[in-house]
Amino acid sequence: MPRLAPAIAALASAILLATASGVARAGAQQYEPLAASVRAALHQAVSDAAAPTLPIADAGERSRWLTEMSRRLERRIPDPAYRTELLTSIHYEATRAGLDPQLVLGLIQVESNFRKYAISQAGARGFMQVMPFWLKVMERPDDNLFHLRTNLRYGCTILRHYLDIEKGDLFRALGRYNGSLGRPEYPNTVRAAWERSWSWRPEQLAAGALTSSARN
Repeated sequence: MPRLAPAIAALASAILLATASGVARAGAQQYEPLAASVRAALHQAVSDAAAPTLPIADAGERSRWLTEMSRRLERRIPDPAYRTELLTSIHYEATRAGLDPQLVLGLIQVESNFRKYAISQAGARGFMQVMPFWLKVMERPDDNLFHLRTNLRYGCTILRHYLDIEKGDLFRALGRYNGSLGRPEYPNTVRAAWERSWSWRPEQLAAGALTSSARN
């Protein structure tokens, strides 16, 4: 998306500052009255408790993705079993919501720097910095937003909801997620984290690109 591309290189220092800070930088979604049908759809979206799996059909590609993403995440999360659980859940929840898992990884880096118990100054919680008012919106007051899968399920569902509202405009959807609609800083920072730290190209596509380049 053109508006997300400018100044990505210049944002690198901002990303490092944001993720090194002890305070979560984002998580200020704004409460908006929702139609009953939308509330019902969101409630259903977070109610499905299917066990997470890594939804990559090819076994080799599945192993390659998990190995590479685990390597990139190792500095932040040293425990290999926990890294695998987190990465599998991120990919599962992102794919389930129709989101790019690499985008979600970038968003989590900016939101909480992969800290499960992060709390923002606005009161948002967990990996994806979900605001507590969503428990009321989803009509699930007993849900624990510090629970790994619960937090990811809410965060991905909310971002999907904002994308639908904005008719696929990622710039505006990210602005809504951060509570800064119309301002470029947050969408550009997430995009920079996504591209700098979590970009991924499936092996088949990468091989195809190399073949095409060789022919030219």
